[in-house]
Amino acid sequence: MPRLFYVLVTLFVLWATTPLQASSTASQPVLILVVGAAGEEEFGARFEEWAARWEQAAVKGGVRLVRIGAATNAPTSGEDDSTDRDRLKAALQAETKDGPAELWLVLVGHGTFDGKEAKFNLNGTDFSATELGDWLKPLTRPVAVINTSSASAPFIKAVSAPGRVIVAATRSGHEQNFAYFAKHMGEAIGDARADLDKDGQVSLLEAFLVGARRTAEFYDMEGRLATEHAVIDDNGDGLGTPADFFRGIRAVKKAEQGSPVDGARAHQFHLIRSSTEAEMPAELRAKRDALELQIEKLRGQKATIEEADYYSKLEKLLLEMSKVYEASETGR
Repeated sequence: MPRLFYVLVTLFVLWATTPLQASSTASQPVLILVVGAAGEEEFGARFEEWAARWEQAAVKGGVRLVRIGAATNAPTSGEDDSTDRDRLKAALQAETKDGPAELWLVLVGHGTFDGKEAKFNLNGTDFSATELGDWLKPLTRPVAVINTSSASAPFIKAVSAPGRVIVAATRSGHEQNFAYFAKHMGEAIGDARADLDKDGQVSLLEAFLVGARRTAEFYDMEGRLATEHAVIDDNGDGLGTPADFFRGIRAVKKAEQGSPVDGARAHQFHLIRSSTEAEMPAELRAKRDALELQIEKLRGQKATIEEADYYSKLEKLLLEMSKVYEASETGR
């Protein structure tokens, strides 16, 4: 197919040679990092160490950091009597509701589940999965919620929505033992060895996969029965996919319900972007990401449609993709 071959070559050349523009401050991603109640001093030290990994990644990635919880956000005078729950709710309400800039919400701490509702433990009043889902409803911008606590699985169904990526340290609310996933995912987000596809950056999907794998290895080395199994949801169905469904960065297994697989959207989230990716304007990156998802969806339909129709649709998407990179080149 000569035309398709030409499109592919053109797209590659544009991608490889384009001097992309820097994103504006208005398009700066945001990381809201919440550190929960320690309960015991030993856990508090671990939470601070694990949270520091995310802080370091935010600084390196040029991401605006909002820190809530523990000593860092303790009131400095008697005038501030708000709780960490109040601060989180206010921080989410203050955020821009739409646009291309990513909002990352990372929860490091303990979680609970009473059989009906999952909660994240804070100093003061806890908040539930349902409450967080309500707080996030006004936001249509790209959102990633990473709940690394025990009993965190119910947050997936409560928070899941189109365009969002949700990570939970457990596959059910009944996995209530202390979770070590926070340690391993926090390390992976800034670790070049977690760059599975070798594109010079670690995506949220890659950090999830490597973090889950290292968590499993921890239990194996300790000779202990694993009491946590991380899952990810990025297709809006609220079900979640475990790490062992993936080979590399692609899901090779399908859910029994026949629901779409997760992973493609999560692979577009990067806390620390490569230099090439960082220079692309956020609006164009959003268009590029949308086209990538359409191509991925078409790829999944290849076996069910005529070959000519498949390549015709693919060619149109690739042409649109080339226009995105051309716009970056010309500054339009």
